Amino acid sequence: MPVSLKDQVVIVVGASSGMGRDTALLFAKEGAKVMASARRADRLAELERHGIAIHPADATDAAAMEALAQATLQRFGRIDILVFATGTNIPDRALTRLTPELWNMMVSVNLNGAYYATRAVLPAMREQKAGSIYYISSKSAVVPDESGAAYQAAKRGLAGLSQAIRVEEKDNGIRTCVVCPGLTDTEILLKRPVKTPAETLAKALQSEDVAELVLSLAKLPARCWVPEVHLFPSAI
Repeated sequence: MPVSLKDQVVIVVGASSGMGRDTALLFAKEGAKVMASARRADRLAELERHGIAIHPADATDAAAMEALAQATLQRFGRIDILVFATGTNIPDRALTRLTPELWNMMVSVNLNGAYYATRAVLPAMREQKAGSIYYISSKSAVVPDESGAAYQAAKRGLAGLSQAIRVEEKDNGIRTCVVCPGLTDTEILLKRPVKTPAETLAKALQSEDVAELVLSLAKLPARCWVPEVHLFPSAI
């Protein structure tokens, strides 16, 4: 029988759009107490009418992630689940155009932020001897493609981060999982060097597909551990 998510406390980082937003909404519909975070406060405000708490914060700022965790604990008393859904890419992704500044930005958003958010929630999870962390990565973490060196390196880094945390924290009842979606129709596609053809987009995943997968993983009993899961469009 699936585990009930009612009254579980969930932090979603990157909740202002796409997969993060849909994940926050689905958890809230299940009765979870959701704290949604992202940089775009105006986008987050739209979630409040769904009973979702918001805390604008920049995932690339370690202190901001600490403040997010503390705000969640003050409001809800615990942290059961972290979903890290923040991610970005750039048009200038080819090595012939990639600069050290762009590289650092990409790693900061896609990988460093995941570490900062994780570091912020781990003390509470350790104390309660339970917790689940889900990292939204990408097909680019497992299949070579044209998404660029910085994007692929950071997304592959999420797998290493997740595995290391699992090894060190399993005795504290903490589970981690890397979710690797294929082509998904979200805002990040607007940052491609070449516009994605409409006929390809018609076959892509939708952000709610990824959110449904995260929700199903969260409903597994504590005796189960899924280290990594891939979700690809069936027609591409």
